[in-house]
Amino acid sequence: MTKKSLAGRTAFISGATRGIGLSIATRLAKDGANLVLLGKTKDPHPKLPGTVDSACEAVEAAGGRALGIVCDIRNEEEVESAVAEAVKKFGGIDLVINNASAIHLAGTADTPMKRYDLMHQVNARGTFLCTQKCLPYLRKSDHARILTLSPPLDLSPEYFGPHVAYSIAKFGMSLCTLGFAHEFKKDGIAVNSLWPRTIIDTAAVRNLLGGETMAKKGRKPEIVADAAYEVLCREASFTGRFLIDDEVLREAGIVDLEAYAVSPGEKLVTDLFLPRPE
Repeated sequence: MTKKSLAGRTAFISGATRGIGLSIATRLAKDGANLVLLGKTKDPHPKLPGTVDSACEAVEAAGGRALGIVCDIRNEEEVESAVAEAVKKFGGIDLVINNASAIHLAGTADTPMKRYDLMHQVNARGTFLCTQKCLPYLRKSDHARILTLSPPLDLSPEYFGPHVAYSIAKFGMSLCTLGFAHEFKKDGIAVNSLWPRTIIDTAAVRNLLGGETMAKKGRKPEIVADAAYEVLCREASFTGRFLIDDEVLREAGIVDLEAYAVSPGEKLVTDLFLPRPE
């Protein structure tokens, strides 16, 4: 497989101030890509590392050009404005990475409707909105790609029962991939989803899902970023796939994944929506 460089390509990334979104941005920056970094954090937060400004600094240090935009992807006008700013600065948009996501892992009785609404507005609706507003520019690109951080489509009851609201919101993102891939195939726009095999050391894991103890049982965000890079470099015919990070890397010839472990030797915990090893 001949790999294309992403130098000079413009990527529009939601949830780009930390974690997986920032790791993907800095990986693309190593090629000399232009990064449009969307996030809600302008001022430093005590529990959430990273701001729009610090994300821009990281991207530029890695070799890319950055445009940081404070944007709530639930707001149509703000997303429209972000797209306009991106096009004004970089001339177009080639790549859309739908990374932003809200999470609340609780049963039905313990899910406030405010939290339900937040997850659905950010996850499925935010993915749809960002893609819709970038679409006119993707159609003009000769290397148009959409990548959404969402799980393989699997309607197994055990993936829904423990947290119906979150599961519906997250799988809604995957349904966007399914539909977009079919709808945009005629335009030469490749659309795929990517999901980590294990939990990833992010602020969500540290703050909501078990803290440092749980984080040590996962992998670093760089594994998702490296896999995302491989997918974004693929040909346009590579579309409509639901991909797992380590499988993508092994296919690319990267078989030693120990360097991605937060704590080498620790037994890894499988992420949500994937079969657990026996």
